[in-house]
Amino acid sequence: MKKLSCHCGGVEIQVDLPEAGFEKLMRCNCSLCKRRGYIMTPVKPENFKLIKGKDLLTLYQYHTKVAEHYFCSKCGIYTHSNPRSNHDKVYMLNVACIEGVKPFELENIKVNDGENHPLDKK
Repeated sequence: MKKLSCHCGGVEIQVDLPEAGFEKLMRCNCSLCKRRGYIMTPVKPENFKLIKGKDLLTLYQYHTKVAEHYFCSKCGIYTHSNPRSNHDKVYMLNVACIEGVKPFELENIKVNDGENHPLDKK
């Protein structure tokens, strides 16, 4: 088990990650993610437990209002989201918030094409 927290420590999440590290690392080029510039990794809901700070989490939604983006209302750090794809089956974690992770040392990170998301096509 690993701990994920925001900058002020008000939000704390316990995550169960694979022994070998991350299952998948990625960035997204959608209008929100490219501005945040964060690296994310998926985790199943059964491997995600909000320990404290539920009252500090602020929800941000835009466009289709399906994806849920959460950040700490006290320090402003983006901690996790429920994406539009696999909405009820996965959380996307901000890996820089996971204890012991050095995000600038991570390499070969795939970029998800959020600019051309299938749900946006008419």
